[in-house]
Amino acid sequence: MESRRMIASTRFYRRACGSALALLMASATVVVADGGVGASAHPAASKGPVDVIAAGSLETILAKLAPSFAKETGYSLVPTTNGAFADASEIKGETVKEDVFISAGPAPVQDLEGAKNGDWASWYAQIGTTPLLVGYNPRSKFAHDLRTMPWYKVVVMKGFLLGRTDPATDPKGVLAVAALDDAAAKYHEPALKTLGTESSNVYTEDSLVGRLQAGQLDAGFFYGVEATAATPPLKTITLAPLKLSATYDLVILNRAPHEAGAVAFTSWLLGPKAKAILTAEGFTLDKPAKLTGNKSAVPRALHSVIS
Repeated sequence: MESRRMIASTRFYRRACGSALALLMASATVVVADGGVGASAHPAASKGPVDVIAAGSLETILAKLAPSFAKETGYSLVPTTNGAFADASEIKGETVKEDVFISAGPAPVQDLEGAKNGDWASWYAQIGTTPLLVGYNPRSKFAHDLRTMPWYKVVVMKGFLLGRTDPATDPKGVLAVAALDDAAAKYHEPALKTLGTESSNVYTEDSLVGRLQAGQLDAGFFYGVEATAATPPLKTITLAPLKLSATYDLVILNRAPHEAGAVAFTSWLLGPKAKAILTAEGFTLDKPAKLTGNKSAVPRALHSVIS
């Protein structure tokens, strides 16, 4: 319990600092003109924050989207990222107050539906997809094997370190275990199934890229969007012949503190301005986004971008 309080306190501090910085950035003006002070770059007037809680795989992408969103709308994007199941738990526990939730997969959003779950969600929209890949360290002694042999033969080699996230907190962890189980059954390799049950290869979503790049892992399971967004981008291989992917699902939470900003963010995210950024990051957008749930609860301003 004490640990949960510390985590909540830390995240509240980070969010408060992030909100203040985002508001400062959104309201800043550039002053230049004819050799003196007085002209403005005419940014959109500051309209306040939009608090977005999202799957950890979107951390870098949200950071890239934030400046353009603020410039074009006047709202400042204040993101928090974590495993999507953990995000849903924090929303239900009211340790965070959010406007928009973007989940990797519908299950965490479904955990917010109905009176027993706090009635935080009445609908959600599938906004895009991304494949599950194996990202590897090019300096690993197994790198050549990964490039030339089937992945399911390499990851069970002696000494191979394969990282994944926890399926209890992160849908990517669920997909990773599914990949290992499916390959184990298809190729009669029990060692693959064992990898899906061990806890020593489980890491938090926000640490997995860093561990791989630091050489602490030979490979790990990553979404295409986070592999592309990493600096530098991760070297990856597909799970062929398996094909596993995640959907990203968005909901404006009931009782959102900044509902107008949430609608503005959702409309902008699903519009042409954000498309180029998302596509470049390996995000396959659904056009229009696919609605599940109560259509009458969807703000009218979003009906043109959500089917």
